[in-house]
Amino acid sequence: MPFTAFPDVMVERLAVRELPLFPLPNLVLFPEEVLPLHIFEHRYRMLLRTVLESDRRFGIVNINPETGQLCEVGCCAEVVQHKPIEGGRSNVVTVGQQRFRLLEIVREKPFRIGLVSWIDDAPPAEPLQELSCSVSGALTDVLTLTAKLTGKEVRMPDTLPSLPRELSFWVASHLHGATPHQQAMLEMTDTGQRLRHAYELLDGTRRQLAARTVLKDLESESAS
Repeated sequence: MPFTAFPDVMVERLAVRELPLFPLPNLVLFPEEVLPLHIFEHRYRMLLRTVLESDRRFGIVNINPETGQLCEVGCCAEVVQHKPIEGGRSNVVTVGQQRFRLLEIVREKPFRIGLVSWIDDAPPAEPLQELSCSVSGALTDVLTLTAKLTGKEVRMPDTLPSLPRELSFWVASHLHGATPHQQAMLEMTDTGQRLRHAYELLDGTRRQLAARTVLKDLESESAS
């Protein structure tokens, strides 16, 4: 039976829908993040054709490396660019949209389709601007120290979000090589909690880089 994009319906007060799933190991997509993909497997070529004929949306789900199972929370991706290439393959550009909780798998073949419910952060119980500033400050320090250690110019991105929720997602999406932390942050529904986790990670990195910078300065002094 071909997949049909069902409208969101209310079931037990949760907005749910069926969503084609694209499992990817060691990759966590966040809202507003741009994700290019090369589609070459037959089942995902079928998935792409299906979503292009409907609402252009499918779910990116990380695979738990310990269990081999799909993680419970993923992020919806919308195809914004599509370029077919030879052999039936495609290059696409997607952008992260809403997060979802995977309730169950409703079909396995030719590609997985899951029943999902949309999730979002709860309204903040505290002002988050000061915490956002601390995160931005730690990020600035990390980039400054990295530039000093590598001898290359590293600048704060012009597109760094100012809103707390968006900032927390941006930092989480740029934690390269930290997939377990990224998955945990994707699953958080408290913006403050996600920002505090981001700050802890950035502060830890800042301390390590500062120590390496001191050692590099001492070595330079000794050499001279």
